[in-house]
Amino acid sequence: MPSKEHDSLSTLLRRRAQQAIREAGGWWPFDRFMALALYEPGLGYYARDDRQFGLMPSSGSDFVTAPELSPLFGAALGRQVLQALQASGTRQVVEFGAGSGALAAQLLQALGDHIEGYGIVDLSGALRARQQLRLAPWGDKVQWLDAWPDTLEGVVVGNEVLDAMPVQLLHFDGTRWLERGVALDGGAFVWADRPTALRPPPEGALFVPGSVTEIHPQAEAFVRTLAERLQRGAAFFIDYGFPEHEYYHPQRSGGTLMCHRAHRADADPLADLGDKDITAHVNFSGIALAGQDAGLDVIGYTSQARFLLNCGLVADLQAADLRARTAAQKLVNEHEMGELFKVIGFARGVRFDPIGFTAGDRVHTL
Repeated sequence: MPSKEHDSLSTLLRRRAQQAIREAGGWWPFDRFMALALYEPGLGYYARDDRQFGLMPSSGSDFVTAPELSPLFGAALGRQVLQALQASGTRQVVEFGAGSGALAAQLLQALGDHIEGYGIVDLSGALRARQQLRLAPWGDKVQWLDAWPDTLEGVVVGNEVLDAMPVQLLHFDGTRWLERGVALDGGAFVWADRPTALRPPPEGALFVPGSVTEIHPQAEAFVRTLAERLQRGAAFFIDYGFPEHEYYHPQRSGGTLMCHRAHRADADPLADLGDKDITAHVNFSGIALAGQDAGLDVIGYTSQARFLLNCGLVADLQAADLRARTAAQKLVNEHEMGELFKVIGFARGVRFDPIGFTAGDRVHTL
């Protein structure tokens, strides 16, 4: 059961959101609402001391990520990171959105003396404290960064970071696109639409009246910033999502916005503010184009299953015990993480054939 302290944090967050909406004239774009719900210092979902990541609801967690499922995830990804480090002649790794620190620990273990430093950029002070405890054995090799480095030479990684970036919502009324935001009905949060100058989904996509979808300016801006800072090296992002032609499929008329709490999903981000995760699937075509237009090379795009298999997961499974093999199967099974999750790779100032995309590369689908 939630504690009284937890309830008070949620109450404070709701009041802050209500005040912000009133001060904005009674309407707030959804990306602002989502940012407050997730990242408001001390109050937002990721800014509390809650345990978001874990295998089962009994742990008090809300969802599980690949590194929590199996250390074989980081071992396989580590081989790709090592190849990119050696190809670029660099010895630094930077991880964005390190969560519980599980992936960082796995990569630090896998890479050993091949790296001189491991930087972490995370908006959450609460998560940073948890990461510091977990990564203490690596001492000063791990550094927490408050902002982007001015320049980057090395390998950037991000697991389930793009999906947590606030999105803007668009609603098609049958003749035009409107921006969907949040208003107040008494003290309750409700959906409200306004005319918009935002760029609509691509021409040719078919939408029935009433369709709602997302656009991802913050995630695309993140990739453009990566392009500005990365001088030599590579970047790999793992997340759930689709290429554009699947993202804006007519059957996906409700969009992809989703919430997670106690390992259950719901589609109402206006309820239980701060008590659950809010996320949207990634439009990987938009991510790829943002990077390419900003000067990055798109070096691969494939399913998580294919990427991990390319990076040696089969040999890892053969050497593991039954329990470890069973857990790792969830990483590659099509009906679990294997197909829904994708991996996209970027590079700058280096040419190599990344092992993770050796077979099954789907760049042509973006």
